[in-house]
Amino acid sequence: MSDDLAQRLQAYVAQRLPDAENPRVVALERIHGGASRETYRFRLSLGEGAEQRERPLILRRDPPGSCIETDRRNEFEAYRAFADESLGVPVPEMLWLEEDERWLGHPFFVMQEITGYEASPVAISQPPYAEYAEAYGREKYEILGRIARAEPRGIGLLAHFAAPAPGDCWQRELAHWEEVLDEDEPGPQPIIRAAIRWLRAHPPPPPLRVGVVHGDYRTGNFLYDRDGGIHGILDWEMAHLGDPLEDLAWGFSPLFDFQGSGLAGGLLEREAALRIWQESSGLDVDRDALQWWEVFTAVKGQAIWLSSGREFLEGKNPDPILAIASLSMVDKQDRAALVALGRAS
Repeated sequence: MSDDLAQRLQAYVAQRLPDAENPRVVALERIHGGASRETYRFRLSLGEGAEQRERPLILRRDPPGSCIETDRRNEFEAYRAFADESLGVPVPEMLWLEEDERWLGHPFFVMQEITGYEASPVAISQPPYAEYAEAYGREKYEILGRIARAEPRGIGLLAHFAAPAPGDCWQRELAHWEEVLDEDEPGPQPIIRAAIRWLRAHPPPPPLRVGVVHGDYRTGNFLYDRDGGIHGILDWEMAHLGDPLEDLAWGFSPLFDFQGSGLAGGLLEREAALRIWQESSGLDVDRDALQWWEVFTAVKGQAIWLSSGREFLEGKNPDPILAIASLSMVDKQDRAALVALGRAS
């Protein structure tokens, strides 16, 4: 399958680069772990002999079934919107977006691979990275603040993303994920349904600014070095415009504190993270609104895990990561929801 995919990808690259000398796709390999798109790394080789040049690239292809249904154009445009280095949000360069399925069987895009860094949410808590946890945490929340500060019109996203009215941000997101639960839950979900009732009974105030929401900003979705630096923000497939507190709350979920440290994302004290984010974003954190979004995070997370399990059980996608995510996370998410509701009571 990989040989066939490499040949088809090579044919696509050739038509994209008609003037290139001998374009070849080399060392195509699947990167397992993500559940929303199939991800492959490869090298694009150009030229011959001593003139041969290689560039490391990433292919992100829509799978036959996914734990979340997202528009690959939104992901592509979100990456591209932050390409301006002055924004202070490190992202890979985007090359091509292709929605014609005749090339690789499903829509896809190709982007730069940022090499030489780690992404594992487990390795970051182990040597040699663990001693830099606070530095990673500071940079993580500084970058998230810069994302929240970015003006959607100024970075070209209003042409691609719907901008809700400030007071509609919470309603749109809650309605979306409740619909996912309605469609994919295998049975009653009393804890999450109680959370939904609480959310509807206690709507948050509108955000001070409708901004870019990454949608999955957490430890495990960025590239880091051995010295406390972050070099790439990845996995923008759930990006949208909305309340920036949604990202902050998502990253605070205890499910993403993989070592159970009690720190935000396993890296930084919560109050320090809030202070850094406020300074970077220029926004004040309304604690009641943040609490609402933390309860919402439990609903969104459970919808994703249950949808993941259904995709696997129905045979839409045989990748075991979908089953593993569902089996390992559903009970944890219920427990996190109870904790969030307890704080909100």
